[in-house]
Amino acid sequence: MKSLKKLLLLLIIGGLIAAAVTYFRDTAAPIVQLTPGNGSISGKTPLVLNLQDEGAGLKTLLVEIVQGEMRQVLLQQDFPPRTPIAQLTLQLDGKKVKEGDLTIEITSGDQAIYHLGKGNSSTIRFEMTYDSRPPIISVLSRAHNFRHGGAGLVRYRLNEDVEKSGLRIGEHFFPGFKQDSGDYIVLGVWPLEMKAKDFIPRIMARDLAGNERQAGIFYHTIERKFRKRKINLSDSFLQQKAPEFETLAPGLSDPLDIFLKVNGDVRADNRRQIADFALQTSSVPLWQGVFSRQPGASTLANFADQRDYLYKGKKVDHATHLGFDLASVARAKVLAANAGEVVYAGYLGIYGQCVVIDHGLGLQSLYAHMSQLDVAAGDQVSRKQQLGRTGSTGMAGGDHLHFGLFISGVPTQPLEWWDARWIKNNITSKLNQP
Repeated sequence: MKSLKKLLLLLIIGGLIAAAVTYFRDTAAPIVQLTPGNGSISGKTPLVLNLQDEGAGLKTLLVEIVQGEMRQVLLQQDFPPRTPIAQLTLQLDGKKVKEGDLTIEITSGDQAIYHLGKGNSSTIRFEMTYDSRPPIISVLSRAHNFRHGGAGLVRYRLNEDVEKSGLRIGEHFFPGFKQDSGDYIVLGVWPLEMKAKDFIPRIMARDLAGNERQAGIFYHTIERKFRKRKINLSDSFLQQKAPEFETLAPGLSDPLDIFLKVNGDVRADNRRQIADFALQTSSVPLWQGVFSRQPGASTLANFADQRDYLYKGKKVDHATHLGFDLASVARAKVLAANAGEVVYAGYLGIYGQCVVIDHGLGLQSLYAHMSQLDVAAGDQVSRKQQLGRTGSTGMAGGDHLHFGLFISGVPTQPLEWWDARWIKNNITSKLNQP
């Protein structure tokens, strides 16, 4: 009898322990994460809600918008048993929400038997600002003259802080930079590949809540015709360049095949790298006045020359020349066109040994085919400071300097920046506009 009572007592104690373990096994409310969890939002801003309860699983969810005395349900949902995680997308679009501060209040509960079967629950509040009004764009500069392949500057003002703003031209985007005055400055280019009928520049601005607006500018286009050139590829040139480019054209041995690979795929890759350099730019101008041209150099090739490459009388390739080829004596000193910061100094495919200088606002100069580099990335340089010496590295048939200018990675006409009158009328006057 005693042993039976003892066994019964043990069973009771074991049951109580098991019940206690079950009861207290899950005492934590679901984990709630909301992205974004603060800042400005609009009706089109997707709010991503993540819920997690690895214990008993999710059970209930109530999401409400609270503004003052107003409260409205954004989402209410029950979860099937044994639902450990859930991801939901919330949007305020279609809800009656006023401009200004609001609270997203999220109450979630789980399947636990804690709290006498009611489970665990919590209410978490996320403070935000509702903004459904796109930015107001005021274009301050007036006349904007764009030559085909040339540049222009636009000055504008915004009525609020923005996530992104700048000049949109077709598929190209040129970022604007806020100045100490509070105004924004943007440099843009009429891209070479774009026809006049497709050139429609627009200032765009997207605020912190995702609202976007565009504004037109007054502009005048000036058509230009570019030279067509035929470049004969000799066997001696191809054999001379093949060893330098073998590593850039793996698996190829024929000199012509190596040339075509480098002139096509490698050239395109180099353009993408130059576009990446544009991300390393100053938000204020680093240059002053007119850009200097390589002293005492003759012009071998112009910007935007349309080049057909011929081999044994047959056209084998085509490319657009995106700069000026300038030559004087072998190993001539290469001088910086204007003040700025070196963002790249090294070997770059078709350009061989080259230097890229950032002049601010996305404007960058390229010095290519050099035999010697006297600067390194990060160096601050002044106008006419020596960068190195000319050479024939990269896709060069002889000793010369290839000089190019880019704005946010898009090639632009150097002739304009060598012209003091053009700079004064189209750039400086707007930079200094009160």
